Amino acid sequence: MANGMAIDKSRAVIDKSDMLPEMEDDAVYVAANAMEKHNIDMHIASYIKHEFDRKYKPTWNCIVGKNFGSFIHHDRGGFVSFRLNGLNVLLFKLG
Repeated sequence: MANGMAIDKSRAVIDKSDMLPEMEDDAVYVAANAMEKHNIDMHIASYIKHEFDRKYKPTWNCIVGKNFGSFIHHDRGGFVSFRLNGLNVLLFKLG
């Protein structure tokens, strides 16, 4: 991450999603870009959250890390959980 190496987006594993496939693909694309630019989980999450707020209107929330649990509420069509480059990404819209 943040080492100048391109992230292979095709290696993303979607765990659960209720997003349209195009938005899901965009989530992986944005996450890969974030991982190429940043090496701190919080900065990766912030990048993804702000990009989705900009593209798909607020309010998006994002959690990134190797190991975490969650129990959340989200707007219909605004949830994806996936693994990419050794990290788990949880992205969801609420409000």
